[in-house]
Amino acid sequence: MALSKDDVLAALGKISSPDGVPLPATGKLSEIIVADGKVFFSITVDSAAVQQWESVRERAQQAIRALPGVQSVMAALTAERAGGAAPRPQAPPVGRARPGGPPSGGPAAPGPAGIPGVQAIIAVASGKGGVGKSTTAVNLALGLRDLGLKVGILDADIYGPSMPKLLAIRERPQTIGGNRLRPIERFGMPVMSIGFLIEEETPMIWRGPMVMSALTQMLREVEWGTLDVMVVDMPPGTGDAQLTMAQQVPLKGAVIVSTPQDLALIDARRGIAMFRRVNVPVLGIVENMSMFICPQCGARSDIFGHGGARREAERLGVPFLGEVPLDIVIREKSDSGTPVVATVPDGVHAKFYREIAMRVRDGLAATSRAAPKIVVEA
Repeated sequence: MALSKDDVLAALGKISSPDGVPLPATGKLSEIIVADGKVFFSITVDSAAVQQWESVRERAQQAIRALPGVQSVMAALTAERAGGAAPRPQAPPVGRARPGGPPSGGPAAPGPAGIPGVQAIIAVASGKGGVGKSTTAVNLALGLRDLGLKVGILDADIYGPSMPKLLAIRERPQTIGGNRLRPIERFGMPVMSIGFLIEEETPMIWRGPMVMSALTQMLREVEWGTLDVMVVDMPPGTGDAQLTMAQQVPLKGAVIVSTPQDLALIDARRGIAMFRRVNVPVLGIVENMSMFICPQCGARSDIFGHGGARREAERLGVPFLGEVPLDIVIREKSDSGTPVVATVPDGVHAKFYREIAMRVRDGLAATSRAAPKIVVEA
């Protein structure tokens, strides 16, 4: 018999809160999602009681994992202040840098721990949705793969995951040892997305802290293996997911995707400012949907304008990585889960992405070089 929500509630009823109340009766459980042996839920408590409740979360997760038919469990402990607002991650203070030393105002805080086996993590981001960020992320990853790098993809868009569609992935990840996931392999790359664990039309009605917990688990509880580069397809905007990535892992850089129009560029500026605020190097801007070439007559139309991202890159002092046209071939290949760089490698469309990938690779190499030491002699 298939695992049901009632089975999960019955198991959680045997777990007591710090006050001795059965967990389902505390009013602190979120909606429980059960899909193909995968179980998701959160426990929301006051921020001052987090330490008391951590053992409850662990016991709840163990109880669910012991149920027949359970493949994996994602149980998050989310904290709220007394007023009801979830605590938000704070950006690190911005101080004046001293030559050869940390920002003024005290010693530098230790950086976030990396992911074992992963040499570099880059975020592909946009200030707004609908600019082709996910399509760019997939083809950029494939372009880096074709440069001889070992590449993986993490779909960090919890509310709107795109990798199941863009890579035609229908299977579910397998568990390793009951508490880790094996990513799906596609085109020679390991891929992980929350979309692999839920039905396509299941809404992710999660608070920000649960999104942050899910991202952390997909980063650290997945067997990524040895990678030169992990490409992270970020959700649009400048919210919890972006701050979580910047604070949980040492991002080597960010790629900003925008269309040429002013409305998209305004949001792209916010994205660049956000990454700079959290000390993540901006590897550059991609101008997507840069122009349209009529397949019948060959006439060019600048539907969203042209060159806006290049001018913005020059104004902000960041690299311009390249232009990608608005083209039906890219759209059709993306919709069918057969991205152009993988399936039409010698085509003109793949060339755009490969050129961008080369510039990203060179940018990563530049950020990895050690800064020169300044020695002051008396």
